[in-house]
Amino acid sequence: MKFDAEQATQDYINSLGNQALEKAAAYTSGNHWLMLGGLLVTVFVTWLIVRSGLLNRIAATLSNRGFFLRTFSICAGFLVLSGIIELPWSIYTGWWRETLYGRTSQSLGDFLGQSGLALALNTVLMGLFLTAVYGLIQRAGSRWWLWSGSLTAGSIALLLLLGPIAIEPLFNNYETVPEGEVKDAVEAMAIEAGIPTDRIFMYDGSRQSNNFTANVSGIGSSARIAISDVALDAATLDEVKAVTGHEVGHYVLGHVWDIVAVLTVLVMVSFLLADRLFNPIARFFGAEEDVSNPVSLPVLIFIVGLLMTLTQPITNTLSRSNETEADRYSLESVNLPDALASSLVQTAQYRYPRPTQLQEWLFYTHPSVERRVRRAMEWKAEHGTE
Repeated sequence: MKFDAEQATQDYINSLGNQALEKAAAYTSGNHWLMLGGLLVTVFVTWLIVRSGLLNRIAATLSNRGFFLRTFSICAGFLVLSGIIELPWSIYTGWWRETLYGRTSQSLGDFLGQSGLALALNTVLMGLFLTAVYGLIQRAGSRWWLWSGSLTAGSIALLLLLGPIAIEPLFNNYETVPEGEVKDAVEAMAIEAGIPTDRIFMYDGSRQSNNFTANVSGIGSSARIAISDVALDAATLDEVKAVTGHEVGHYVLGHVWDIVAVLTVLVMVSFLLADRLFNPIARFFGAEEDVSNPVSLPVLIFIVGLLMTLTQPITNTLSRSNETEADRYSLESVNLPDALASSLVQTAQYRYPRPTQLQEWLFYTHPSVERRVRRAMEWKAEHGTE
């Protein structure tokens, strides 16, 4: 009997059951509405901080100090204040709702502790970046957006380099995969792909999320593949191989550089448009109509954030393309289409597997699970594997 790839695809998706599919649909749809809610929260935070005059008071207090101290203090003040104002929204979106849908088992106390750490890191790193942007605005004049794009590229590359070494270990524990058949399998795959075996780790992703996931992070000597303990505990050996093959694909194909290039261009364009749109939007919020003045930072952040949100279909398209290539790499190198399909189905619990084409194009960073499973089943039909 000829293998029916389409029927096999539907069998995999339907194996979740109607209740799980309805829950995934509600969760995914809710995430899309949260994007609109986030924009409204940003409007409120921008308006509140501008109207409070706090940044003006910081600037006045430090008026006799040097450019760096004054500008960094204003930027840091904004980042801390906005983080505090947004805290109820962050708790709702990042913890309460995730707990409600069974996507996390993290305690509220741990969530708040990690959020505080993230805010502190963001204040320092983003504060330094924004201070450098204002330095470029003053020195480069009308071409500040062009130079700021170069600054963005360098900053992203630096964060990618330092992330696995200095930042990610602050939030999770990364360890080598325990001795056994799983470790033997993933090390063999790494060797075949030319990846040093000391760059494959497991981490306690269950601390924050119950999602079945893995990732590639870092660049150069800091690049590594990390598999969540959720995936390692729930997956069969073949599923581990299929998932690892996918992540190895990201690593070997250099997808991280695609992200750096696209983000740099988008941020540069956003800075350009922000320069052109700044005065009328600043007038709307009641802020000073001077893009070079750090006290108007809330307006600059609002414009850039809004533009980056509107360009998400572009970044999502790139991401979906990279995910498709990584799936293909896994199929070609590991050749376990059923294991890839069954592992993908586990991600459908938090990413509805049957979106419309418009929903997928607008919101999905990965191709729909149904589409990805279908490709795996078509591969199986063509190659007669498993």
